[in-house]
Amino acid sequence: MLTTPVIRCLKKQLEGEVSIHYLTKKNYLPLLENNPYLDKVYGIEKSTNEVIEVLKQEHYDYVIDLHKNMRSRRVKKKLKVMNFSFDKLNIQKWLLVNFKWDIMPDIHIVDRYLMAVKALGIENDGEGLDYFIPTEIAKQIVIPDKFKGNYTALAISAAHFTKRIPKVKLEEIIGNTEGLFILVGGMEDQTLGEALENKYPEKVWNMVGKTSFHESAYLLEQAKNVISPDTGMMHIAAALQKPILSIWGNTVPEFGMYPYYKKGNEHLSSIFEIKGLSCRPCSKIGFDKCPKGHFKCMIKIDGKAVAKKLK
Repeated sequence: MLTTPVIRCLKKQLEGEVSIHYLTKKNYLPLLENNPYLDKVYGIEKSTNEVIEVLKQEHYDYVIDLHKNMRSRRVKKKLKVMNFSFDKLNIQKWLLVNFKWDIMPDIHIVDRYLMAVKALGIENDGEGLDYFIPTEIAKQIVIPDKFKGNYTALAISAAHFTKRIPKVKLEEIIGNTEGLFILVGGMEDQTLGEALENKYPEKVWNMVGKTSFHESAYLLEQAKNVISPDTGMMHIAAALQKPILSIWGNTVPEFGMYPYYKKGNEHLSSIFEIKGLSCRPCSKIGFDKCPKGHFKCMIKIDGKAVAKKLK
């Protein structure tokens, strides 16, 4: 999601006929399959060796590396063409995580990605992130009448436990809000979704584990507001220009991955976090459990304040 401005700007700003191919893991292919600025998308399960011989036959002019890890370095080495990358700021992130010494530049990762293609004459067009929902999705999801145009989409899943909003906080938010909620999330959180729907049957429609990427995005698109932790749903909501109330646990916005909007829409973002915790951030990604055992970064979030902001 966060690389989509680079794709669009390359396609629109480079002179002549431009063909852009994208390499990612197969489980992320749905995020890109409808992107009109991409000509081909390659997916891998684990290793770039799965596609490297095919990529060699494409005879690329450039490789743009927006991952900068061992896999992407291997691709650059094998293809042997001019390549561009960006500053991953690993040292600065390490200092922030381990010593709480914040020397991170005040620049979003999208803008750092765009710096990778500056040498090609590419400039930020200010149009934000891209997400293209297939038109047929609207026919696949039938939103109950009382929810239509009148609900908040609440994302309850995240890849790591320390990014997830705890059940007690979700109940605090829902219980202190008069409005309606549609829950979205992955299969692993179905039980939580069912519990929230059972507790608030008049206010909650549970779609956790029941929707694809595109169907979840459609539910975000139709919502008045979106509540999300620091996760992919937050970035999809930003691409759709929705008002977002983002709730941050062990990670911090200073890493440069807060909601990224079209220029002029930055006011749509409201960030809730507990500043001043000596243990935060404890990771640049996340953990399966709180390393300290108390999970104060989420437990101390004021759910009533989130509910008040919704009002």
